[in-house]
Amino acid sequence: MVLTKGNQSAGTTFILLGFSEFLDLQKPLFMVFLIIYTVTVVGNLGMIMIIRINPKLHTPMYFFLSHLSFVDFCYSTIVTPKLLENLVVEDKAISFTGCIMQFFLACVFAIAETFMLVVMAYDRFVAVCNPLFYTVIMSPKFCASLVAGPYTWGIAASLTLTYFLLTLSFCGSRIINNFVCEHSVIVSISCSDPYISQLLCFAIAVFNEASSLVIILTTYIFIFHTVIKMSSDGGRQKAFSTCASHLTAIAIFHGTVLFLYCVPSSKNSGLIVKIGSEFYTVVIPMLNPLIYSLRNKDVKETVRKLITYSMQF
Repeated sequence: MVLTKGNQSAGTTFILLGFSEFLDLQKPLFMVFLIIYTVTVVGNLGMIMIIRINPKLHTPMYFFLSHLSFVDFCYSTIVTPKLLENLVVEDKAISFTGCIMQFFLACVFAIAETFMLVVMAYDRFVAVCNPLFYTVIMSPKFCASLVAGPYTWGIAASLTLTYFLLTLSFCGSRIINNFVCEHSVIVSISCSDPYISQLLCFAIAVFNEASSLVIILTTYIFIFHTVIKMSSDGGRQKAFSTCASHLTAIAIFHGTVLFLYCVPSSKNSGLIVKIGSEFYTVVIPMLNPLIYSLRNKDVKETVRKLITYSMQF
């Protein structure tokens, strides 16, 4: 029976295969992903708390970092609990509504993270290239506007893609060969023409990746040019130090995205995409707070004080 759009689609279910082809690894994978998710939650919520309680960290750079941590926490929480559930239960079903909601929310925060990294690059550009006007340019109102941008575009783009997914009908196989409801796997099991939906997804993805990388690369060209002209070695080192964590996060995030786009079509590509998607959706949200905390003296000092304080009670 063909499952058409509207009420009939809302009543169907999909099967998320996840890593079910590796039956012997279900429990080890569950433990690994549970540890990763625990570190992700503690790391990102801990980063937000540290930024809030330490007055030294009440600056635009850490304001943006707290939002990056919030985005990472939400993104991981949308994907990982369902992945963990599917590793320990036999019924790997997800409702049509649940699948669409997972896609929508994951899309919102994935796009928000893409442009939150752009906002952080602009912040570093102003700090290094216009230090005397930094506090004037990066006013609280302007910072709030910069943060609102990634969320607004994320919601708008995700609503557009979700709307066109809802116009599709589904019949035949309901099996999704992935652990998350991504756009490509949803349209792959549709029995209606997904051309418009695929075209929109491609256009939005290319726009997001191209525009964000162009802005980031442009800002860092100006940053490096300014740093090279600095006469003080200390100033040079400080400038590079403040940018190093952000550059690391950018390299990991965009490197993974570009890798997924460039996976060749072959019999092994499904597994490669699945592993790449796992890194993109589960591992990166764990890495970001570690990257920023390990290279930051103020963050490490706040963590030490919290640990010392907690050990006294």
